[in-house]
Order: sequence, then C-alpha cells, then structure tokens
Amino acid sequence: MTSPAAPDRLTFRTKFYYGLGSVAFGVSTLGLSSSLLQPYLNRVIGLPALWVGTAIMLTLMLDAIIDPVIGHISDKLRTPFGRRHPLMYLAIPCVALACIAFWNTPPEWGPEKAGPILVGLLVLLRISVSLYEVPSAALAPELAPDYNDRTGLFSYRFFFGVIGGLAMNVVLYRVFLSPEAGGILNPEGYGRYGVTAALVMAASILVSSLGTHSRIPHLIRPVERKVPTAQVVREVIGTISNPSLIVVMISGLCSGVSTGLSSALSQYFYVELWGLDAKAVGLIAIAGVAASFAGVALAAPASKLLGKKKAMLTLFTISVVTGALPQLLRLLGLMPANGSPWIVTILVGDLFVSTTLGITGYIIISSMIADVVEDAAVKTGVRSEGLLFAANGLLNKFTSGFGVFLSGLLLTIVAFPTHAAPGTVGEETMRHLSLLFLPISIGMSALSLIALAFYRIDQDTHERNLATLAEAAALAETVEEHEGRAPIGGSGGTR
Repeated sequence: MTSPAAPDRLTFRTKFYYGLGSVAFGVSTLGLSSSLLQPYLNRVIGLPALWVGTAIMLTLMLDAIIDPVIGHISDKLRTPFGRRHPLMYLAIPCVALACIAFWNTPPEWGPEKAGPILVGLLVLLRISVSLYEVPSAALAPELAPDYNDRTGLFSYRFFFGVIGGLAMNVVLYRVFLSPEAGGILNPEGYGRYGVTAALVMAASILVSSLGTHSRIPHLIRPVERKVPTAQVVREVIGTISNPSLIVVMISGLCSGVSTGLSSALSQYFYVELWGLDAKAVGLIAIAGVAASFAGVALAAPASKLLGKKKAMLTLFTISVVTGALPQLLRLLGLMPANGSPWIVTILVGDLFVSTTLGITGYIIISSMIADVVEDAAVKTGVRSEGLLFAANGLLNKFTSGFGVFLSGLLLTIVAFPTHAAPGTVGEETMRHLSLLFLPISIGMSALSLIALAFYRIDQDTHERNLATLAEAAALAETVEEHEGRAPIGGSGGTR
C-alpha cells in the first residue's frame, strides 16, 4: 500500500461529521428492529407470528451474506473519490426510496399480497443501509490509527446512532402512534413514520459524506494489484480467520440471539407485561437518549482506566444483569402492580443504567474490532477494513435473525393472540412468555461474555502492529524508488 498524505490531527469537525452519519444507522436500526417489524407485520398487516419471525430471520441472513461482498468491493474500489465515499453517496437515494415504500403498504392489498412484497422491500432496505454502513464503519481505522483515539471516534459514532434511533423512537410513539393519532396499531402512523425516517436518513448520510469528503487524500491508498483469484481467496480467509476476530464473531453469534429475541419482544413486554401506553413507552425511550450521553462520556475514560478488554467485560456484565432485573422481580412477585407510578419510574431507571453501560461496552468493543484491522494486515499483507467489519457482523445478523425466529416461536408456544387489543392479553400468558424468554436471553449473553475473555490484542500489540506496517510501507516505497531509477536493460536492479 502507498502511504497517505500526512494527516492532520483528528479534529472535532472530523469526529462530528463522521459520527453524524450514524443518525441514519440509528433510525434504520429502529425501523429494521424486530421490536418494530414483528408487531407491525404481525398485528398491523396481519401476518402469522411464526411466518413473520421466519421472514425476518431469512432477510437478516441474506443481508449478512451480502455485507461482506459490499465490504470487499469497498476495499478494492479505486476512484478519484476514494474507496468508501462512492458507495456512501449511492446509498442516499436507495435508502430513502426503500424506506418510504416499505412502511406505506396500501391497506387494500391484504396480508396475502402484502407479505411477499414487504419481504422483498425489507431485503432492499437492508442492502441500501449496508451500502452506507459498511464503508462508513471501514473509515474509522483509517481516520483514527491511534489506539485510544479510536475509542473517542467510536464514541461519536455511537452517540449519534443512539440519539438518532431513540429520538425517532420518541417521535414514533409520542406522535405517529400516540393514542390521539390512532395508537400503535394504526397503519397510517407507520406510513408517516416511514416518510420521516427516509428524509432523516438521507440527510444525515449526505451531510456526513460531504463533511468527511475532505479527508479522502489522507486515507490509506492501497495500490491496485492484479493477483490470481486463489491468492485473493487466501487473503480473504487470512483476514477473517484472525484469532481475535474469530473470538469477537463467536461472541456476536451468542449475543445476536439474545439481542434479536429481546428486540422482537420488547414492545410485547412493555404493552402487555407492564401495561404501558405509547406515551409511557416514549418516556422510557427518552431515558435511553439521556443514557446515550452518559455512555459516550464514560467510554474513553473507562477504556483508558481499565484497558479495553477489562472495561468491556465489566460493563457488559453489569448491563446484562441490570436489564433482566425488572422481569425477574415481577416473576418473584416483588414489582409494584401495573398502573402504579413506580412501574414507569423503575423501568426508566433500569433502562438508563443498563443502556448507559451497554452503549459504553459497545463503543469499546467496536474500537477493539478496529484494532484487528492492523493485526490482520500484519499477517496477510493486505488492509481489508470493509471485509473485516462486514464479516464481524455476519454471524451476528444470522443469529439476530434466529433470535427473531425464536420470538415468533415463543409467541406461538404461549398462544399469544394476534389481533388482541393492546393491554388485553392475559397475565398468565405474559408470565409464561417471561419464563421462556429470560433463560435464553441471559444464557446467550453469558456465553458472549465468556467468548470475549479470549480476545488478545492490547495497546502494546497494537502499537507493534502499527510500527510493523509503517516499516513495510517505507520499505515498499524504497523498493519502488529504486526500481524506478534502474536503467532499462541494465543490471542495476532485481525485479
């Protein structure tokens, strides 16, 4: 690879514009989350719960397969606008059109006609989001090669992502799906949400891409190589078989099941287990917005104080325990009765703590994944940021899809009534659902933490990797200069 132009210090402007693009990711995460898709397709469109869970799982799996392809294309792309930005610009119209089309299903279609079309639009929407998200994630290691700077950069990324998702969540439940607007089963509310989400995502991607465009000359510029397909395959395998990446992928495999299951059932628990209306759910989402500020502020200090690995394991463990506590207390008969003002207070406080620690942990683990970039490059000789970040998300998306499928299965097992009015599902049904949900969710989260204990890249290892790559780049430039000066036909150089 060739050395980039000497970069300026990582400024607030760069971090701000880079992070701003994650508003789109946060909004899309809400829109593509099973917590919204499952009830929308099941209770609004009228598709069977098990069918919905299966469809979401299959679209996630297809998206997981396509992401590494997008990442590989991004790594190999050579244009005057760099490797990442052309795909980021392409994502803007694709995301907007797919989002508007998905959430504005004509009611006269009915479940039989709408089902297959919505699945196709869901696939298109996921791919459109990946066209931005994969190249954008790959930018981080190039923008911030320093071990600690990366955590700060990812703090901005997660801050805007969480703000975008939670702010849109508040708007969704307190405006588009409020009781005054027709409630959470009103299809017109989802349609208005789809248009708003499309505009917000398109704007954030555009502003972020333009704001980071000036950094293109300072990014890594790998030379264009013509190598046999077999060598390309070996390089890809070498990248995705990095031991620390495998550890993170296995962890993601386990946490994906828990995340997918929890996300798909969250609205069911809020409305039916806790008896909350849309405004109360929106209030809880506001607590999540506040937690995003705390999580971002905590990430860099925790990482420096404890080291990335120890900090991440500690924070995630506390987050998992805290997140499960209200349901455990309800099963033990230790929570106030529904309708008590203490219910919302407890859930808001619990969400604030668990989300703060969870966001901090995710920021740190994202920085850890970025550190794998140089570790893999030392071993393979090739930088493959796009492929690496996409590969990391592959198993997570597969298992998130499986978690969503499990949610449909659990809803079927407890005989959850598809067309029941909000707040009318029996207490015993929700208790049965909690008894099935908690062991799976907590168990998979615990396995995820155990896997991450085997991650091996620390600050000393990272700095050695940077030094090794700098030496290799300097040697390559020396060889290029020497070969360029060698007389044609002479004996002054070996090629």
